[in-house]
Amino acid sequence: MTERLARVIGAPGAVLLGLGSMLGTGIFVSVGTAAGVAGPAVLLAVVLAALVAALNGLSSAELAASHPVSGGTYEYGYRYLGPALGFTAGWMFLWAKSASAATAALGFAGYALAACGLESAPLRSALAVLGIGALGLLGAHGMQRTSRVNALVVGFTLVVLLVFVVSGLSRAAIPGPADLGEPRALFEATALMFVAYTGYGRIATLGEEVREPERNIPRAIVLCLVASAVLYALVTAVALGVLGADGLARATRATGAPLELAARELGSPLVVWLLRVGAVTAMLGIALNLLLGLSRVLLAMARRGDAPRALARLTGEPAAPQRAVAATTALVAALALCGDVKLTWSLSAFSVLVYYAITNLAALQLPAGAQRHPRWIPVAGLVACLGLAFWVEPRAWAAGLALIAVGLVWHTFARRVRAV
Repeated sequence: MTERLARVIGAPGAVLLGLGSMLGTGIFVSVGTAAGVAGPAVLLAVVLAALVAALNGLSSAELAASHPVSGGTYEYGYRYLGPALGFTAGWMFLWAKSASAATAALGFAGYALAACGLESAPLRSALAVLGIGALGLLGAHGMQRTSRVNALVVGFTLVVLLVFVVSGLSRAAIPGPADLGEPRALFEATALMFVAYTGYGRIATLGEEVREPERNIPRAIVLCLVASAVLYALVTAVALGVLGADGLARATRATGAPLELAARELGSPLVVWLLRVGAVTAMLGIALNLLLGLSRVLLAMARRGDAPRALARLTGEPAAPQRAVAATTALVAALALCGDVKLTWSLSAFSVLVYYAITNLAALQLPAGAQRHPRWIPVAGLVACLGLAFWVEPRAWAAGLALIAVGLVWHTFARRVRAV
């Protein structure tokens, strides 16, 4: 008999888990990466990415409400599309969110070192790996304890970002038509910023642990998207007004801590201190949430035999997928060692866009009684995801396509072994 996880998360906890996966890398680090691509048009990219995320969020909410189990689109793909696409969704989710978690760890290390007046790429990678290891130990102790830590982190992060916005609102910049630049750059920046919003997917992947999932999951996803979109737009406008797009991009390349430089320019030591602490805790919080979501998808894959069966075992008290947490922690740590924020985030963007393309495709297969939204929503989400996936830098999508090929070869081999 398959061991099941306990439903210990209510509606507020689901919202906080979603925000804990959204208010982190995207706003503290990746907004600077996107600014280096699109210039002042990064603010428009933030808005466009939010619209694409909204389409995918509605599709995810429909699927999670009708099929509330751990695994997210991996499970939906198997149920509505077949083994190949189901496996591809789970496989790309592992890579997408492992790359995101590695970026978050590097961001944490960048802000922590900047607070100490240090700037060293090897030291940043080493500190990122240590942080991921510590979070893996915390995540192995189950959801209830981790949810309490997450609630504290999210609350503090919200306060920090609001203080930053209020302090710099008078200097906020709204780009005009002349700042839009080339469409290619805008689309790449949109793809990069889209990843920042996909934290709501953590709610769906933890569906087995949410109470009253048919009601709480859709509500939590919508609330997370609205709150994060408003906050992202405000913070980006202030950062652009204070540093400009070029300044944001340079700070990201040099230290991985662009908002700290923006806070310094505001001239308030209190804002600088708050931002440093808030960025460090937010990066750790988002990496923790990503590890939780990753481990639950790996748990679902192991239960079906798409990953080693040993990873499906629940251990500890209360029962938790400690082996799956350990495996995902090791993968994230390995990616963090590369030290390249732009590459890890671009790989995450391609992988997660493929994942949500499959989400929308699965939503189109829902029976008529389970469809809560018009069919044009998953169609538009599918087109947007596939369209944006290949606007990221070529080395990222080439690596992503190679990973899909390797994954499908493994999947075919594993199915044949199970059939013997």
